Amino acid sequence: MGRLEGKIAMVTGAGGQHGLGRAIAQRFADEGADLVLTDVIATGLRVSSALKPGAWGGVEAVADEIRKRGRRVMTALADVRSTSEMAKVVTDALDEFGRIDILVNNAGAPGSLDKTPVVELPEEQWDTVLDTNLKGTFITSQAVARAMLERRVRGRIISMSSQWGKKGGALRAAYCASKFGIIGFTQSLAQELAPAGITVNAICPSAAETERLDHMGLRPDGSFDPKQREERIRQAAAATPLGRIARPSDVAEVAAFLAGDGAEYITGQSINVTGGGVMH
Repeated sequence: MGRLEGKIAMVTGAGGQHGLGRAIAQRFADEGADLVLTDVIATGLRVSSALKPGAWGGVEAVADEIRKRGRRVMTALADVRSTSEMAKVVTDALDEFGRIDILVNNAGAPGSLDKTPVVELPEEQWDTVLDTNLKGTFITSQAVARAMLERRVRGRIISMSSQWGKKGGALRAAYCASKFGIIGFTQSLAQELAPAGITVNAICPSAAETERLDHMGLRPDGSFDPKQREERIRQAAAATPLGRIARPSDVAEVAAFLAGDGAEYITGQSINVTGGGVMH
């Protein structure tokens, strides 16, 4: 029997072919959970043109993988920035499964949006990053927490912050602000939901081999250079004490632990998955 046998888990931003959401969904299914999977578009975002249209089936492809593992799954195309859309996802999930035991706030803005000095950063790009990463975490957590409280579910809420939620970085102002915000939100919500037995934690990964790293291959003219992407990943790995960047499976394993009974006395924490790159 898996750690999450009989649990219902909702994962946002689950449609990427190489994303953390897919890895977390797979890990949860292997641990016995049934899944509610969401994404904002059908095929998952990618900067690189290497992934041709139709080459990846997005959230429905992930759902097929979950079904092959013998688990139940429902999917929804929904924007975490929309209160009405996420409320509908939660309502539909409750109609389908009766409750939600676990929420993973994984949806995030594309990695290329705020690689600009603050003095040049367009307001609309700031808004997109903050609205997706931070407001989206609030909207989805609020909807699921209400459902947990109404049904007396001693649930788990897990939000994806970042190593950049613990230290600032040049050309990352909007991203850092959003990820710092997730840590503060996590601590506040943990305090509020603790009396109901609901834990709230964040995961802070370093760079992980996902579609989000495609921005490393963008040239100044906006074209994509896969060799540049590969070299910058190599540099990031060399700067990490354990000698590599994160794998999606590294993050999924921590998420599975936090979602399980073994983590019932852990709340309000922001856990690094950085290979030693960040130790505070």
